[in-house]
Amino acid sequence: MVEKEEIFSTKMKSSGIFTFKEFYQFCYEWLRDETQLNLAEEKYEEKIAGDAKEIKIEWKGTRKVTDYFKYEIKVKYRVTKLKEIELTQEGRKIKTNQGDVEMKIAGSLLRDYEGKFEKGAFRKFLRSIYEKWVIPARIEQYEEKLIGDCDEFLAQAKAFLALEGKR
Repeated sequence: MVEKEEIFSTKMKSSGIFTFKEFYQFCYEWLRDETQLNLAEEKYEEKIAGDAKEIKIEWKGTRKVTDYFKYEIKVKYRVTKLKEIELTQEGRKIKTNQGDVEMKIAGSLLRDYEGKFEKGAFRKFLRSIYEKWVIPARIEQYEEKLIGDCDEFLAQAKAFLALEGKR
């Protein structure tokens, strides 16, 4: 059985002016390019209430690190009060969006994701020895890398929203 350990989980909230399409594209491309994740959109839900939209998005990304370890990152967005607005910038009008963004990110380290050590009690015993005495430093190294990737993604998303809001 795959051992899945969530090692990073946090969320952020932001309100302001941003272009939703550009934010979506930035986040997707950053995760794909900087972390080499195989991303899949598991959910995209849009509700319209009056002149505002509510959007829920869920992504799941995985990356094989070794034959034994795999990264899994889940990102959930909830965009509320999303409205299209028009601003004047440098004498010309531009269309953009205004709304609230709530983002949750969780990073997990999967061990023995192919179940190679699950074919008997002796193999399970070997697995526990392997993880406890042979590779604890490697496990810690992979956990730190995953935490760093998740943290950097969140920082980049916040920076994007902050820059967009100052336009």
